[in-house]
Amino acid sequence: MVCTMAFLRALISTARMLRHSPPLSAGLPADDAVLLDAPDERLSPALVAAALGDHEPAAKLLATTRDAADWENRDRYLGRLTTFARHRDGWLTDWLAAAPRDPDALLVKAELAVRHAWESPARAERLHEVGPLITAAAEADPRDPVPWRLALDHARGSHATHTAFESLWEQAVRRSAHHYGCHVAALRYLSAAWYGSHRECFDFAERAAEDALPDSLVQALPVRAAFALLLDTQALGRTTSVLEERIDAAADTAIRLSAAYRPGDPWPAEVRNLLAYVLLARGRWADALDQFTLIGQHATSFPWSSVSDDALGRFLDARDGARLQVASVTPLRDRAGRGRPRGHYA
Repeated sequence: MVCTMAFLRALISTARMLRHSPPLSAGLPADDAVLLDAPDERLSPALVAAALGDHEPAAKLLATTRDAADWENRDRYLGRLTTFARHRDGWLTDWLAAAPRDPDALLVKAELAVRHAWESPARAERLHEVGPLITAAAEADPRDPVPWRLALDHARGSHATHTAFESLWEQAVRRSAHHYGCHVAALRYLSAAWYGSHRECFDFAERAAEDALPDSLVQALPVRAAFALLLDTQALGRTTSVLEERIDAAADTAIRLSAAYRPGDPWPAEVRNLLAYVLLARGRWADALDQFTLIGQHATSFPWSSVSDDALGRFLDARDGARLQVASVTPLRDRAGRGRPRGHYA
């Protein structure tokens, strides 16, 4: 009888998937329409020009963010331009030759040097060597918090003490109290993988989220703490009910943040990708599928590259998995008052 019932449940689940999977795909772009880390309309021309050896659009873009004190986009664009420069840096060399004291060129130079140092087997030693480049970028525009985000990353890799890190953190938040990148850098320093613990991460992330401005990405810090815990949990095979409650609370906070942005908006795309991963790990299939619908075509390397060498493939597999899981628990017949299952463990 037990085997018969299990067989019947499997048949029903399969029937549900066959019936409901196509409608659930309606709000999702086709696999070949999904792009990994697609640049926005401001960044794209700068990358195209850099590929042709022209640094002027990149210089103008970063100068515009600095003039407008648009620190969040400045940090984001810096990351993408630095990634490009790791493979093709001729345009950056020309930029530095033409304007050796340009605050924006110095910032890209410093970020690139930090990344190279992080990749070196002699990481701590190499990071100490690039410290003056970060100082030069910070001094080039004292208002800019982004060099201080670099300094926080640098401090983590060079084994800075808590006291030294706190001093850098004070400088960072003095320039921008709610800068997302600086908060992420602090969260990494406090992580169990470095100089803290999962509880310290959650404590810091939850306090920062409570103090964050409306619709600020800082509200997503707890879900980043949750992601770090989930990775360790998968490796170690254990967690606690208290931490699981904090994971679900972090996901709920991030869901509310995601709802504040329009579907397909590239700005919160990384947060939505991260949130989808956490929701899947918690078995919250319907909530995860909602996030994949809001993500649209904007897949991001993080978090999928943390668990797979094929970030885009992992994203698409996760999206399909969420869709099939939701389909498998959707009743074969519509019932009054019922629709697509939602909420925890739907």
